[in-house]
Amino acid sequence: MDGQEPYRRGLALRWRKFAAVAGFVLACQAVLAGPIRDRSVERDVPYGSDARQRFDVYADGRTKDAPVLFMVHGGAWRIGDKAANSVVENKVARWVPMGFVLISANYRMLPQADPMLQAKDVARAIALAQDKAASWGGDRRKFILVGHSAGAHLVALLATAPAISSGIVSTPWLGAIALDSAALDVVKIMEAKHARFYDEAFGQDRGYWRAVSPYHAVTGEARPILAVCSTRRDDSCPQARRFVEKASSLGVKATMLEQDLSHRDINLRLGEDPRYTAAVESFIAGLDPSTARALAGVSAPR
Repeated sequence: MDGQEPYRRGLALRWRKFAAVAGFVLACQAVLAGPIRDRSVERDVPYGSDARQRFDVYADGRTKDAPVLFMVHGGAWRIGDKAANSVVENKVARWVPMGFVLISANYRMLPQADPMLQAKDVARAIALAQDKAASWGGDRRKFILVGHSAGAHLVALLATAPAISSGIVSTPWLGAIALDSAALDVVKIMEAKHARFYDEAFGQDRGYWRAVSPYHAVTGEARPILAVCSTRRDDSCPQARRFVEKASSLGVKATMLEQDLSHRDINLRLGEDPRYTAAVESFIAGLDPSTARALAGVSAPR
């Protein structure tokens, strides 16, 4: 073996890891197909100066005072994109024809921004979207937050820790839907054996763990929240159950929804899987009479 062989092997390993991540990101950023092409889309609405501080708006152009689904993608607080098919396609196909507006947001990622700053980015995006909602046929008072994985953590954190969005968001949202959150109890995750990416997100400061932990942040002021969890993951539903039990004990309208779906499919199949979608829609309908009317009204493209 020559002296360069260990170097070449290390370089090859690093390249394979990079290629895997790059392939995932490119897949997330692929051009959307199918039903989305037939909807009105306004892309890359800026809510800050950074290139990641952008969101897309999906609407049919004919709604007025419509409920707004505000979507936050996942990706271990480091990768992911607002336009990924798994993030928006089935949700747009299901709810935009019913008269909903759907907004999907990007936010700054690790290492540029830690989860607390990411949550503030999402709050800023919500605030601007509320200000402009009427121009897309939406109602600023009828926002419903939806997040998947790391995005579910950010949504749950905003829902349970109102101080984070205080002074940024002026109109309360109706409720929040956390799709298989990666971290409802950050302290418990960090105190046990855990994946390395949690260290990259949450560091070593125990005080910071509590500050960004929805389980520890929740108070009776939290808005209604639905915690969807995958029964195929060992830690997902037990964590969701503890969170819902604590929130409910404080008087929060908190609901847990178990699904026999993979972590990815909990995001991808929402809007497409009939029983799963109906269960989520039951939660949405209970948030406000107008959302219930929208769900019970038009069920096909107008």
